[in-house]
Amino acid sequence: MAPEVIFKKPDSLREKIFPYCPGCGHGVIQRLMCEVIDELGIRENTIAIAPVGCAVCGYDYWDVDVSEAAHGRAPAVATGIKRVHPDKTVIVYQGDGDLASIGMAETIHAANRGENFTVIFVNNTNYGMTGGQMAPTTLLNQVTTTSPCGRSAHGDGFPIRMAELIATLPACQFSARTTVADVNGILKTKKYIKKGIKLQNEGGGYSFIEILSNCGTNWAMPAVKANEYIVENIVKVFPLGIYKDTTQEKGEA
Repeated sequence: MAPEVIFKKPDSLREKIFPYCPGCGHGVIQRLMCEVIDELGIRENTIAIAPVGCAVCGYDYWDVDVSEAAHGRAPAVATGIKRVHPDKTVIVYQGDGDLASIGMAETIHAANRGENFTVIFVNNTNYGMTGGQMAPTTLLNQVTTTSPCGRSAHGDGFPIRMAELIATLPACQFSARTTVADVNGILKTKKYIKKGIKLQNEGGGYSFIEILSNCGTNWAMPAVKANEYIVENIVKVFPLGIYKDTTQEKGEA
């Protein structure tokens, strides 16, 4: 008797080995994204925007149409694509250096206009691909290659809380923060991604899902320890929860 298949690779994920460091959250997040695409039956109607960062080669992993964007410009590219193809599901995938530093202007203005696409924002508190430099989300006192003595509030400013910032904009319809550091966070991450995409496809407008992920290599921690660090420390600076949901009363994750 043949074994029953109860779990398999999403059809929207190519037969390609991820190049990410062991334990990196990008692989988990991209699998969740592709699971949602399959479950909603939108694979042939989806256009994803790949960033410059660790997920720069998203077109190699996601079996949907993918457009590459210059560093930080994914929201601008997504705006053009969605306006030309309003019937398509457009998903923007970016890291913290890409979205909150080089692309901050594009991010804020797209959200402020209420562009009808879904943003998946991976926050690992540093520039992961280019050498672990300080990012807008780097924690105070966190050591990076460009803050060897730790981030200083006086000289470097404070970490930017993007989910809260985006939620203040009137045209934003959904803004939340979750994590893939534990099972509970993974389940909520998938739930929020699905909500953001469904909201878009119902004409609901701009949605923003921030996901806390580890960067064990640049944090110089084993993957398990890095995930524990998120749960025990990073969530104190970046609290989990739903910060804006125009479809219902605000709730906590």
